[in-house]
Amino acid sequence: MKNYFGGETERSWAEVHLDRLAWNYHRLREVAPHSKFMGLVKADAYGHGAVRVAQKLEELGADYLAVAYLAEALELREAGVTLPILILGYTPVGDTPALLKYHITQTIYDPELAKAFSQAALAAGGRLRCHLKADTGMSRLGILCREEDMDQAADTLAEMYRLPGLEVEGIYQHFADADTSPEYSELQIRRYNALLRALEERGCTFALRHCCAGAATLNYPQAHYDMVRPGILLYGYSPDHACDGMIDVKPVMEVKSRVASVKRLPKGTCVSYGRTYTLERDSVVAAVAMGYADGLPRLLSNRQSFLIRGRTVPQIGRVCMDMCMVDVTDLPDVAVGDQVTIFGDGCSLQDKADEMGTITYELLCRIAPRVPRVYVE
Repeated sequence: MKNYFGGETERSWAEVHLDRLAWNYHRLREVAPHSKFMGLVKADAYGHGAVRVAQKLEELGADYLAVAYLAEALELREAGVTLPILILGYTPVGDTPALLKYHITQTIYDPELAKAFSQAALAAGGRLRCHLKADTGMSRLGILCREEDMDQAADTLAEMYRLPGLEVEGIYQHFADADTSPEYSELQIRRYNALLRALEERGCTFALRHCCAGAATLNYPQAHYDMVRPGILLYGYSPDHACDGMIDVKPVMEVKSRVASVKRLPKGTCVSYGRTYTLERDSVVAAVAMGYADGLPRLLSNRQSFLIRGRTVPQIGRVCMDMCMVDVTDLPDVAVGDQVTIFGDGCSLQDKADEMGTITYELLCRIAPRVPRVYVE
């Protein structure tokens, strides 16, 4: 890590602990020892840096990676990652040659799209590896599979399965509420099993059947099938408080910054834009070199704390674009250049998410590209 006077840690940065990523990976493999492992690296690996995370997962022995769209997959291929990669979302049919060239697997969730990919693959002289998507209750992508129309759904998926130019490797679905609703999740499992049976009757079998993200991996071992695909658990956070304590994972990312200035201000002084905070005593106020352009939510203004020299300090006033202020009156000898933990060891990201009424996923993904990732192992 470079020092304060030049380099990556001179302002704000994110420390990504690859040893903790490895710890989480091994704990998750213990939960589903008989299933393959798909690592979710979409959204720049939930803000952690997709290339380095994917390289580490490949080193650890992961079986598959998943991204949201083609550019994310191409970034990994250009970095030398050779693991199979599944695109979970939409890809224009015109990009079929790139899918074939870089050996990328595409999710197919619509019969007309399937036909178009089939024709494009044949025209390009190849076979496109794909996974079919079933909708058992998420109501997002996939062929709708309910009890009353299961035969129709199986017929549609079987037609897609048999299209020339497609190499159908897998089939999957997505749980809507695996964190807190056993009844609904078990309904989705029953629908998925019924669909698999109906497809087998039609001569359609799959090398990879999968449906478990993090919460389902913990809660529904009967649904591990051939592969699990944990997301936020891989990065050290529970997908929901209902899953707290079920597995020992460690937060992989810590975000840190620097004290940019320190000054004494008299009682009654207003702090930051909008004058939302007024000092109730003579105070020492420090400016921290991180703001909402770096990914620190403005909605957390006056509602969060940081860590300086091992002590908790309150953030005061509105978060600005490039900095924010903290009250360090009770922390003597704070100086320009001191390290500030925005979240990490001793300063919980989960607490910030709870205060904001959101989830850790969102706050991790908010950390801006201008905040350099420093990899620690």
